[in-house]
Amino acid sequence: MSQSPLVRVEGMTLQYKTPDHLVTATYRVSFDIHQGERVVLLGPSGCGKSTILKAVAGFMPPVEGRITLKDRVITSPGPDRMMVFQEFDQLLPWKTVRANVAYPMLVNGVSREEADSRACDALAKVNLSKFIDVYPHMLSGGMKQRVAIARAMAMRPDVLLMDEPYAALDALTRRKMQEELLQLWDDVGFTLIFVTHSIEEAIVVGSRVVVLSPHPGQVRAELNCDHLGFAERESAEFGRLAGRISSMLFDDHEVAH
Repeated sequence: MSQSPLVRVEGMTLQYKTPDHLVTATYRVSFDIHQGERVVLLGPSGCGKSTILKAVAGFMPPVEGRITLKDRVITSPGPDRMMVFQEFDQLLPWKTVRANVAYPMLVNGVSREEADSRACDALAKVNLSKFIDVYPHMLSGGMKQRVAIARAMAMRPDVLLMDEPYAALDALTRRKMQEELLQLWDDVGFTLIFVTHSIEEAIVVGSRVVVLSPHPGQVRAELNCDHLGFAERESAEFGRLAGRISSMLFDDHEVAH
């Protein structure tokens, strides 16, 4: 892990307008992310975790503070940050799986030959080589999500952003997708920012968990969980960490250290 943060969020306040009023989603949030980390944003509904992800992606500017990537202030979306959303239908239905993965690369000036090669390589990494020439309607929800991950990874972004990508999956498929994501991380070594509302998923997927307070979101704690995973889910240490996070989320008197 490098000494200089890859992503730095500094005193960030985010707001958005509704028809009735102005909503403050987060208030002076700060945290760093280093190259190769898997950072999970965890908190109750409405705490601004997905809004933080959108800001890192460049879709909305902070009203206070700033976000930097490689010491450059983020002001707009870019191919150095790729987002995977919760919805399964984020693929172009009239394009094949291979064409869906290649499309963002072609738009960003990659040659057709290289885009095709990178698309096939990314699909192989998510175990979809046999489906490269089928259309999205022929895939299950979990397979569509793997195509979306392959599409993002093929762009070779500095940061992969995932907004509750497995929330709509059944428990068995969700666990399989978590395992595949961690295996892909072992193979490729990308930097990940992952949003979830599941404490167990946060500990399993993350190397570090940023726990956010209820609305407006503020950082309550940053907890290391790099040494915990599927194999440790029944361990006392896993249970203690899950209990501590639960206390932070549901007990206003919990003090984070």
